[in-house]
Amino acid sequence: MYYAIISEDVDNSLPLRQTARPAHVERLQQLKAEGRLLVAGPHPAIDTADPGDAGFSGSLVVAEFDSLDAAQAWADGDPYVDAGVYQKVTVKPFKVVLP
Repeated sequence: MYYAIISEDVDNSLPLRQTARPAHVERLQQLKAEGRLLVAGPHPAIDTADPGDAGFSGSLVVAEFDSLDAAQAWADGDPYVDAGVYQKVTVKPFKVVLP
């Protein structure tokens, strides 16, 4: 089943993101290589694809896991969590309807 991992950043998270980004992206690449990643990306803090110094307000990952517990464990192990990027992470089941 798919699970949505919805994360909200702390204020001024951009420097923290930049430090932890390589390890964060590596984990996402692994999900992709396993055919389990539906979509992943950050939420720009302002209404533009490249927010520059404004940074990001959070992230969304939708990926396939064996269970809610497995999805939560994966989210808990995110390098952004360890780096203090996120103030809140919500994991919930996701049903793909379209496309």
